Amino acid sequence: MCQSLRMLEIVVETENRERHVRVSGEELAGLVRRIGGEGDRFLVVQRAPDLPDVFAQVWHEAGGDYTLEYRDGGPDRHFRSTADGPGAVVAALTGWALGEAGWEAGLAWSPLDMGPVCEVPPLDLDESDREELEGRVREVLAGGYATRAELAEIAEDYLVTADRRPVSREQARALADRMWLERVAEQGAWEGETDPERLTRAFTALRVAGITARENFTCCRSCGQSEIGAEGGPDARGFVYFHTQCTDSAAAGHGLMLLYGGFDGSPETTAAIGHEVAAALEAAGLHTEWDHDPGRAITVTPLDWRRRLVG
Repeated sequence: MCQSLRMLEIVVETENRERHVRVSGEELAGLVRRIGGEGDRFLVVQRAPDLPDVFAQVWHEAGGDYTLEYRDGGPDRHFRSTADGPGAVVAALTGWALGEAGWEAGLAWSPLDMGPVCEVPPLDLDESDREELEGRVREVLAGGYATRAELAEIAEDYLVTADRRPVSREQARALADRMWLERVAEQGAWEGETDPERLTRAFTALRVAGITARENFTCCRSCGQSEIGAEGGPDARGFVYFHTQCTDSAAAGHGLMLLYGGFDGSPETTAAIGHEVAAALEAAGLHTEWDHDPGRAITVTPLDWRRRLVG
């Protein structure tokens, strides 16, 4: 396969808060060549799944050089280089994304002094609190949608009360990273397409067919119903989504409830959307339970919920 068309196992985030998951080499090149204007001057590139202290980034302002940095396992392994054009940057980032030996050889790199590394004190929690905290982090990890940063935020805030904040930001990051890496190692043994990937494939087909399809969308049904209308394009005929509570239930082995409907609000359109959703899921290799009643949710079951982390 041509390298420019090969999909790269990376996530690219831009200054203007775009997030591009698993882009092609051609798409990565386009993003590098685009930066330089106000509000769109840098890219941060991470692995998929994300790994702590492993990333690359590039900064560019119109008329100036490109500044490229990468970190390879810790602050003491942080390097910088410059290039006078985007070509060398694209080549380096593509090689880094592919894990090619010697990808960095085309540029002159200098180590950066990032200062001393502060040791994170161990958590001072009793056994009950520790089990509760780790249980919640593990539950979110099993859902598979959180980033490392979101996971750390959950860990920091989960045990907070009006007069107690037992987990510092640094401790939360350390806990989240440890458990994240455990999950990454676990998913390394998974083979082939998983059920959540089949679900994503079905949702992609539904979007192409003019149905707004969103995974892990909002916190609950009430918020989902009020916000889903703003997610679709002007030609969207209807919608299907599941919220975070549905994700938790699926990860716990209880199947996945899907909420759907037509944007015109009629039972006839809602039923038609339901039939399209069920057909797309079945075509992707998933089994659904639905009695064709437009007032009832569609349930995907049985379901082996193993969603690979991205971060």
